[in-house]
This record gives sequence, C-alpha cells and structure tokens, in this order.
Amino acid sequence: MQKAYEDGLVIQPSPGAVPRFKRYLDEQKGKPLDDVWIDITPLNSKAAERLGYPTQKPVTLLERIISASSNPGDVVLDPSCGCGTMIAAAQALGRSWIGIDITHLAITLTKQRLKDSFGIENTMRATVVAKAAEAQAEYGGAAKRPFSVVGEPTSVPDAEALAASDPYQFQWWALGLVGARPVEQKKGADKGIDGRIIFQGDKPGSFKNVILSVKAGKTGSAHIRDLKGVLEREKAAIGVLISMQEPTSAMKTEAVTAGFYESASWNRNYPRI
Repeated sequence: MQKAYEDGLVIQPSPGAVPRFKRYLDEQKGKPLDDVWIDITPLNSKAAERLGYPTQKPVTLLERIISASSNPGDVVLDPSCGCGTMIAAAQALGRSWIGIDITHLAITLTKQRLKDSFGIENTMRATVVAKAAEAQAEYGGAAKRPFSVVGEPTSVPDAEALAASDPYQFQWWALGLVGARPVEQKKGADKGIDGRIIFQGDKPGSFKNVILSVKAGKTGSAHIRDLKGVLEREKAAIGVLISMQEPTSAMKTEAVTAGFYESASWNRNYPRI
C-alpha cells in the first residue's frame, strides 16, 4: 500500500475520505471485440461523407475491418467497390488496394473521392479494376502516387462502342472525364441534369454551379434549348453539353444566344453554354 501511495496510485478525493486505488484503462485487460458493433452508426441523409450511393457504408466500419485483418503495406481487395469506401479506408491506413466494379458510376465516384480526400488521380484513362500504387510502409500517411484505371474507353472507337451499347454507362464515364459529380443514379427523371461541378463565386463564401447534360446518341438544337431552360430554372452559372457526336452549326448558334457568364475574379467572360 505504501509503495502504491508513493507511485501515485492511491488518491483521496477529499480530506477524511476513504482512499481509492487509481486504475488506468490501458493497464486493464478489456473486453474482446465481438461481432456485433453497435458503436458505429449507419450513414444518415445528412452525413458529411455521404455520396448518394445506395449501399454506401460508413468509412469507420471499413477502417475497423481493414485494421483488424491486415497490416500496413498489405493489399486489400474489394470486388464490388461501389463508391470506394473500402478504397478510401485502405488508402488512409497505408494499404495497397484493388477495387473492382461493373459500373462507370461507381468508378467515377471512387476516382472523385480519391481526388477530393487524398489529392491523387489516375495515371491513364484506361472501369473495371482500379489498383493503387505502393502505399507507404508506415501507418498514418496515405501515399499520393497515382493509381491506374483499367477497362475505361481510351479512344474514340471505345467511346462510340460504349455509347452504343449502354448510354447510361457512357454518361457516367463522360462525367468522370471532366471531374463532375453524377446527380442521378437511377434511370429516368434526372430533370435535365446529369452532373454538377461546384466552383467558387466572386464573393467570399459564395459558390456557383456548372450543370452538365450528357447525350450518347443523336443531338440537335432542341438539346441546347432544353439546357438553356435548365440553366434558368436552376439559376446556374454555366451549362455544358457533352455529346458523342460533333455539334451542328445550328447547335453552336443556339448556344451563343445563352450569353456569357461574367467572372470578376478572373476578369473575363465565359460562354454560358
């Protein structure tokens, strides 16, 4: 008891109170982790990390699984990587990784997530398998060397084949080329908006929208008029039409009638469409 007192392990909350033995949590055996984890809450609709992907999991959950089952420098495989939560967790924990998915939407979201979270981008536009470069051997620092994406169109014939076989996959792939976030995952009512890019406005704390529409098939002036209507409805700064076909002269003329977006920050005007 005297030794414990001299070591600072005996405390007396107040004069005359019964002395107590001080215990430190890191010296206790603790309780083994079981397979029911109620301390990790599901993502809600307002969660900061939410990307709108229907099966998205909390990154905390994937970090726990990866930390418990691998070591820094190991390779982690996710054969259905979705929006890339496992990849983001593996990157943050210093693991190499391979992510596989069948949709261009998933790969586009994953690429954007890696860029936003870690500042890394793919080395080639080559969406089925994405493999990270060597992660740092030490835990705690994510490598910033670029990764590669295999299976994406890398030529005009590739893009034409994708546009002809699956217009929705073409749409998601095209949005990924310009760093836009897809806004609709289900086929159908997209309200004329396939993707968005947010940028800093002229006033501090203000933000502007670039809205994007992607067309895999035949295009004409009507698509430009539709985009102009969406611009007005959304009060967006700029509208972009990405098409597989070259724009016609009539389309270019129609686009000019939309006017310009005036940027005081850059001291120049940009076509609104």
